[in-house]
Amino acid sequence: MHDVIRDAHSLTLAAGHLHRVGNARDRRFTLVQILGTDEHAVHTAASALAEGKLVAIPTETVYGLAADATNGDAVARIFEAKGRPHFNPLICHVSHIAMAERYAEIDPLSRRLMDAFWPGPLTFVLPLKPDAGIHPLVAAGLDTIALRMPRGVAGKIIAALDRPLAAPSANASGKISGTSAKAVADDLGQKIALILDSGPSEVGLESTIVKVQGDAVLLLRPGGLAAEDIEAVIGNKLERIDQRAAIQAPGMMASHYAPSAVVRLNVHEVREGEALLAFGPERARGAELAATSLNLSETGNLREAAANLFDFMKRLDGSVSAVIAVEPIPFNGLGEAINDRLVRAAAPRALSTDEMDQIK
Repeated sequence: MHDVIRDAHSLTLAAGHLHRVGNARDRRFTLVQILGTDEHAVHTAASALAEGKLVAIPTETVYGLAADATNGDAVARIFEAKGRPHFNPLICHVSHIAMAERYAEIDPLSRRLMDAFWPGPLTFVLPLKPDAGIHPLVAAGLDTIALRMPRGVAGKIIAALDRPLAAPSANASGKISGTSAKAVADDLGQKIALILDSGPSEVGLESTIVKVQGDAVLLLRPGGLAAEDIEAVIGNKLERIDQRAAIQAPGMMASHYAPSAVVRLNVHEVREGEALLAFGPERARGAELAATSLNLSETGNLREAAANLFDFMKRLDGSVSAVIAVEPIPFNGLGEAINDRLVRAAAPRALSTDEMDQIK
């Protein structure tokens, strides 16, 4: 029998971890299994997904909460586990372009971009083929489907299952996306049985979402692939859409990626007791008054900042501060996606009485 190491947080097995989550006060805990990304883990995950279970899988963007996209009961469990509104569509993940062609009509320009950037952090909104077999919950009643081909172990799992995976970010709906197995376990561990762990997410932001409309390419959501990289391939500027328009793709809700703390953006002066999310080598006035601070990138590197964003927001949200002050971040390159997430995190939302009292 394998040696078992016990501590306050987990039970560690030779084949992986059983991470203990739950309420320490009333001593009610759930064990969620955490495996690596070897061949055994891939087949274990594929088998669980084939049975209609939810599996949290790592991708280069963020961790995803995956289910067989052709299984309505399994897809419904995603919405239940996340508390996600049913009008918010899900991204379908495929293992190769041929799989994408089973489910969507792919125009020549989209195909050109797939050849350039797949596998990678780019999602396409495409016409859904009639009787494609994708469950209607995935598309949230739309006649389009969002498709992406992820890098790494996620693609291996999809290939083993030979069916697409619906996989939004593995976090409670509207909250900060998980970029590590531990973050996923702490947030959703009581609602899923299996997590695959490949370490911190490489990109740290959800995928960029585009839609080809005639000769134009619409940017529906900035993300882990910079707009400038796409524009270099198509030879034209991406067209930005009004983010207040009707939802066409995942991640377009006004309030999203939100911590419990209130978020103040483009801060040039920090107030006493705030948590500071800094960027670059120069500090805002009053930075020394912050209760705690983290710097997304001390050198001002936007790729490093993107990779750190959700992890640092989650860590600051766990501090004693009721407000997170965010220093200005440039809009070029991945800065556009970083600012998009921050604006949604700072969007007005209903506050509890306790929260209102804290920020008065």
